[in-house]
Formats: sequence, C-alpha cells, structure tokens
Amino acid sequence: MQTRTNEDWLSDLRGDNQDQAIEDLRRVLKRGLIYALSSRIQTDLETQVDDFVQDAILRILDKMGTFRGESKFTTWAQKVAVRVAFTEMRRQRWKDISIEDLMPEDSGDFTPMVLSDPSPDPEKRASQTIMLEMVDEMLKNDLTDRQRTALMAVMHGGMPLEEVARRMDTNRNALYKLLHDARKQMRSGLIEKGLTAQEVLEVFENG
Repeated sequence: MQTRTNEDWLSDLRGDNQDQAIEDLRRVLKRGLIYALSSRIQTDLETQVDDFVQDAILRILDKMGTFRGESKFTTWAQKVAVRVAFTEMRRQRWKDISIEDLMPEDSGDFTPMVLSDPSPDPEKRASQTIMLEMVDEMLKNDLTDRQRTALMAVMHGGMPLEEVARRMDTNRNALYKLLHDARKQMRSGLIEKGLTAQEVLEVFENG
C-alpha cells in the first residue's frame, strides 16, 4: 500500500483513484479496529469489524469536508471508525430491550443512589424515606409522560442518550432539553416541599 500525505488521501478519495484509496483505507481501518475491539468482542470479531469499517467509510466520505488537517488523515479516520463501531455496539446491546422493559411497574422502584444506602443511621434513613416518597410522587404526578419515560430510561435503566432519543423519535439535543426540564421541574418542586438545595443536588447528581 502506497504512503500518502493528508492531501494525497483527500485527493485520491475524491478523484479517479477513489476505488484503490477506499480499499487501502479499508485495510488501515480494519487493522486498527481489530486492535481496538479485540478485548470487547469475543465472537465473529472480523465479521463485525468488516461491517463497522463499511459504515465508517461511508461516514468518512461524507465528513471529509470537516477534516482540518490537524492530525494525520488516517488518525482522524480511525477516530471516526471507532465512534461508528462503539455507537453500533451500544445499539446492538439494547436492540432487544424496549424502553417499557426499563420502566418499573411501580415508579417507586426508582431509587437514586443517595437514597439506597443499606445501613444509614435511623435519622438518615427516615430522611431518605421522605425524600423517596417525594420523588415518587413527583414522577407520577408532575411530569409529562415523555419526561417520565426519558428520565426513567436514562436514570433508572441506564440506556444511552442516543438510544433513548432514537426510540423516542427525537434527537440528542431535544432529549437533553427534555431531561433538563424534567430535572429542573423536580428540583424546584422538591425545594418547595422543604428540601435543601444540597439535598436535592445529591438526589440528582448521584441518581
């Protein structure tokens, strides 16, 4: 495989030598992804990497205009390929799990980490119980269905934002705003109910 400068890669991938340049890039990306993913994928590594590389090449060809030349082109391309691979691996992990599967039958099952200490002192435990009841009540009564679904999927279920956004037919920015508004609403409500700002912060920073 010939050695190319950044300018050579861009020129070849856009010009008459595109087919050969794509094949050379495919080999570079495959070698890099096999190294990066060998500890994460236990079966059919090469087959999965081939699929990731194919998707990555399409993304690279589409995004070449964003390459600023601050690194080697192949280094930039490898970063694109790794992002593509990790995104697809997350999607595969969650593909058989619906958001409904992450929603407990009783929203009281949502317990932020700060409220789940198994052995606090009695006074702290009583305070935690009151806080949990407040959180549960607000989840049930003060949020919209979409706010509650998003909050439970991310905070309780641990589903990645990108996957929740896809399932809810929205985008990451809109989902982030939905979650931000839900948390802000719950923070304000909990403070109105008598919690201190620090207690509310602990619920949402550790939950």
